[in-house]
Amino acid sequence: MGTLTPHTRHLNQIFLLIFFTHPQFQGPPPPSNAGSSYPSYNQQSQPAYPNTASTSATAQLANQLNSMQITSYGPGTTPSSRMSTGHPTSFQGPQPAQQQMTLPPGSQVAPPANNVNGLCAQPSLPPVPRQDGITGPVPPNPSLQQLSGQPPGPGYHPQQANYGPQMAGSQLSYPGAFPGGPAQLPGPQQKKLDPDSIPSPIQVIESDKASRGGQIYATNTRGQVPPLVTTDCVIQDQGHASPRYIRCTTYCFPSSSEMAKQARIPLAAVIQPFAVVPPNETPLYVVNHGETGPIRCNRCKAYMCPFMQFIEGGRRYQCGFCSCINDVPPFFFQHLDHIGRRVDHYERPELSLGSYEYVATLDYCRNNKPPKAPAYIFMIDVSYRNIKSGLVKLICDELKTLLDKLPREEEEESSAIRVGFVTYNKVLHFFNVKSSLAQPQMMVVSDVGEVFVPLLDGFLVNFQESQSVVINLLDQIPEMFADTNESETIFAPVIQAGMEALKAAECAGKLFIFHSSLPTGEAPGKLRNRDDKKLLNTDKEKTLFQPQVNFYEALARDCVANGCCVNLFLFPNQYVDVASMGLVTMYTGGTLYKYNNFQLDADSPRFLSDLRKDIGKKTGFDAIMRVRTSTGFRATDFFGAIYMNNTTDVEMAAVDCDKAVTVEFKHDDKLNEDSGALIQCAVLYTSVSGQRRLRIHNIGLNCSSQLPDVYKTCETDALINFFAKSAFKAILSQPLKTVREILVNQTAHMLACYRKNCASPSAVSQLILPDAMKVLPVYMNSLLKSCVLAGRPEIPTDERTYQRQLVMAMGVADTQLLFYPQLLPIHSLDLKSEGVPAAVRCSEERLLEGGAFLLANGLSMFLWLGVSAPPELIQGLFNVPSFAHISTEATSLPDLDNPFSKKLKSILEHIQSQKPYTMKLMIVKQREQPEMLFRQFLVEDKNIYGGASYVDFLCCVHKEICQLLS
Repeated sequence: MGTLTPHTRHLNQIFLLIFFTHPQFQGPPPPSNAGSSYPSYNQQSQPAYPNTASTSATAQLANQLNSMQITSYGPGTTPSSRMSTGHPTSFQGPQPAQQQMTLPPGSQVAPPANNVNGLCAQPSLPPVPRQDGITGPVPPNPSLQQLSGQPPGPGYHPQQANYGPQMAGSQLSYPGAFPGGPAQLPGPQQKKLDPDSIPSPIQVIESDKASRGGQIYATNTRGQVPPLVTTDCVIQDQGHASPRYIRCTTYCFPSSSEMAKQARIPLAAVIQPFAVVPPNETPLYVVNHGETGPIRCNRCKAYMCPFMQFIEGGRRYQCGFCSCINDVPPFFFQHLDHIGRRVDHYERPELSLGSYEYVATLDYCRNNKPPKAPAYIFMIDVSYRNIKSGLVKLICDELKTLLDKLPREEEEESSAIRVGFVTYNKVLHFFNVKSSLAQPQMMVVSDVGEVFVPLLDGFLVNFQESQSVVINLLDQIPEMFADTNESETIFAPVIQAGMEALKAAECAGKLFIFHSSLPTGEAPGKLRNRDDKKLLNTDKEKTLFQPQVNFYEALARDCVANGCCVNLFLFPNQYVDVASMGLVTMYTGGTLYKYNNFQLDADSPRFLSDLRKDIGKKTGFDAIMRVRTSTGFRATDFFGAIYMNNTTDVEMAAVDCDKAVTVEFKHDDKLNEDSGALIQCAVLYTSVSGQRRLRIHNIGLNCSSQLPDVYKTCETDALINFFAKSAFKAILSQPLKTVREILVNQTAHMLACYRKNCASPSAVSQLILPDAMKVLPVYMNSLLKSCVLAGRPEIPTDERTYQRQLVMAMGVADTQLLFYPQLLPIHSLDLKSEGVPAAVRCSEERLLEGGAFLLANGLSMFLWLGVSAPPELIQGLFNVPSFAHISTEATSLPDLDNPFSKKLKSILEHIQSQKPYTMKLMIVKQREQPEMLFRQFLVEDKNIYGGASYVDFLCCVHKEICQLLS
């Protein structure tokens, strides 16, 4: 970048700016032009899609905007975090030194349709020369001014179930009205913005891999930003929790609530308390203090951790969270060394590590009694369709081998988990499988209004002891109901029966329910088909995401109170009201799986893979989580597959390795820059062997009174997890249009605040993005286009509710892949190396007719084949001679004995192993009908439902920023 001149040496961050200038201007345009970069469309006075008459001004404007530049500023600081009252263009300062790289003349791409689903009518933009340079210093800003329309705190405002205020500036309708066809811009052909010149998620992912991949990341420094979730590295706990357990939206909190309101960056942590740790990292140590139990602060009840400061020769300690001085219990006393640290510091996990476990005492157990090992109850819908489709036989056959693989503690020979079996249609059938029986016995409960458990002894058994009786039962079930013609089912009483059985056995556990239709049988929780496309894009659309009867909420509350987690496997071939049926699963920390139009041949492998994975998951049962913070801020909002009876206790009937809780924090005082912001997450749970334990995760963040420090340590992947969950929670109470507008406004506000307080002075027509947030717009646009937020009649309501429920429980890695799928060019596989080809950007422009691409987003997987894909590639993968011979019916690749096929299969397995859900593989041929579905996942492009392209969304956000700044 060249040497730094004296006045630029204090710049300390990189940011990206895009600016539009008239060819006559060499510097920024004069203030009078500042607001004219984008026409201002007002929702009230303009149609969502401008007609031809209304675009003549845009056309003239687009013809003026024919040079565009991107500047990357080198290391350096920033002005103070005060806002200027002056217009940004009124700053005077030396022009940056620039090296320009201009695209060859006449490099053009066809213009896009100029409308972004009512988001903003945008002229297509010209090609972009790039430049690198360093700016001069910025004069201090004389006074403080808040952005207009500020809510009282960062993120969404939690009070009155209200989703933030209406912002000042023009309201956007995103994706509001969708036209029949695009309106064409009159006038000469426009040039289009070169997609290579706007920030690329792939470049961000790859450069982090290059600089931090394969290395050891030690968590020994407060407030350090970890490698991205997409980067493979070895994490070494040296006093702060691994990023596998906790990731934050920013690793430096603003020191005051005023500053937080100004930046509007949500302050949140995404906590995945049972995250899987790879074999090359140390598992958590278990600390056992015997009957005295864990050591805790007398005042705030925080657990002993590295943030406690020992004083008075080691006899007392000061709590890092509330500053209370506590006595050290005699058994725990140890002398201090010359720097005031205990001499046994490194021998005690609770003093030297960010994460560890305590064995809990009876005080932490229900009714002060040690818990029993958890139980799994398998509940199978044996109605007509499930018998005829072969599903019931498939489940029974699989359970015979699966029950041998129930989770156990590493030191135990067999699992302590007990198992029970129920089948049902309009009535319930319980089975006695006691080991002393020669044959299983069936008991029928037909009074489904008042469910009771007809047997205790012999219902929940140890599989090893009762193996022959259980196998006998699983052989008999498909035959027992072979001649059924009962097609009606019940559902809520099934959950109730399972919960009552666990309650009677005094243990926590999981129900595995296999169900296929809308429960229309006469019973509590009976549902009707209420799917109504007329509600889309109205204020009543939110009711589609809410349960249709109150019964399920009450049932969920009872399940959580009894430690009963519900895993639901749905096999629908029409509407089943996932919003109602999935509610108990959501609140109890369970997992929802859905297999539309289940076909035994095509879908069995995916279902069985999900079932095997689920049964083997590392899980904590009957769990309660509390998040404590140091003084000055507190946890205010929680998002996840959780239930909350009060404002502090997060209750989960079970929590597995894939479930994450996103926690938002708010200031209640000033934060101290020296002591930072400390967070301790404690999860009390019952282990798979029936031991009551506490899992503790601690993390320390920095605090600063300088906004640039906050922006510099932001993590886009955690931000998008927070925005997705808070938006998906908000749609239960607010119109989708409002929720979409708030997301766009929030994006603009964060970037406008950065622009006003942290960036060097520049023309208002420049779009300036902080380096740590430069790909936030592409993720945010993808979230806005998600099926949950895009109310379109083509998208089934159940699909939207299902995805909403999945995202609410996701961790950062899963939301990252969902909102920016991985697109791999498999035609360029290097068979000699172990590596996977580098991903390409999610856009049609990256596809090649002569190539083959694999796309995965964690829920779906596509193999796209170009019309001119080489015959040897087709032969190698499908064992057919040409493109025309490929069948798109297959949902898996044939097992072929050639290096290319083996390599691709190993890549598929690797991608699959990282994700909780088994992805269904679809084979898509270029220019054939199924390609339409595949294109919905190319998130940088405009989609058929009217979602904006990345380029158009950037322009839209830029327009919003300009309005906020002016």
